[in-house]
Amino acid sequence: MTAQNHPETPATRTPARRLVAAFFDLDKTIIATSSAYAFGKEFMHNGLITPANALQISLAKATYMMMGQTSEQMDSSRDQLTAMVRGWKVDEVEHIVHETLHTVVTPAIYAEARELIDFHKAAGHTVVIISASAETLVRPIAEELGVDVIAATELEVIDGEFTGEILHYRKGPAKAEAVLEIAEELGIALEDSFAYSDSATDIPMLELVGHPVAVNPDRPLKKHALENSWDIRAFKDPVPLFTLPNAREVGIGAGVVAGVAAVVAAGFWLFSTPKNTA
Repeated sequence: MTAQNHPETPATRTPARRLVAAFFDLDKTIIATSSAYAFGKEFMHNGLITPANALQISLAKATYMMMGQTSEQMDSSRDQLTAMVRGWKVDEVEHIVHETLHTVVTPAIYAEARELIDFHKAAGHTVVIISASAETLVRPIAEELGVDVIAATELEVIDGEFTGEILHYRKGPAKAEAVLEIAEELGIALEDSFAYSDSATDIPMLELVGHPVAVNPDRPLKKHALENSWDIRAFKDPVPLFTLPNAREVGIGAGVVAGVAAVVAAGFWLFSTPKNTA
């Protein structure tokens, strides 16, 4: 008897296997710093920014590390940084980032995040880094971690130079949109997938997956995570530190540096002091 081929019907067709993904925010989730601020000193040493710019970046970084940023503050930082890079040559920035990555960023990668990424990769999950930082900064970090898929802020480039304009800003709801696009493109089952972030601005992304995880969460995210019984994790290795430029580096007096340190210390005290609630 000759075997006959029968066309598959919806009832007999084997459904295609859908993938599981792990979506990671970058700053203060994978690395214990801000990727947008981390290279400030290196850009100064290479003549791309002034000592005054370097001091401004260090202050912004210190505030971000201790108190985080609201959505409005993130937008303000975005505008300041994109204005600063206007006219920079892309290949020069990429060269600086690659040359200094292992001294500036690699030591700041949380050991817990690296282990978690390795765990997901070993489980056959698709690992994705989604960040509001520029793709130029995010890509080398992803390569260091063996992550092939990223969605990051895209800056406009004309004739090999940054124009200061933003093509795609991956913040808040835009991260959620990127997750949906990647899931559609790669066939990812979001209900089985994971997402990790430290910030309440990423709640739209976290809500899309079946396993949302708050990592070192800011206060609004911690509150939301507790209310929704989300997993909460603390990454502590390395301890997130920041350094202010010294007087020699920024060309200002030691008294001004001391004043800057006092401002930062005052900000830390205000942030740490319990606030009365109604």
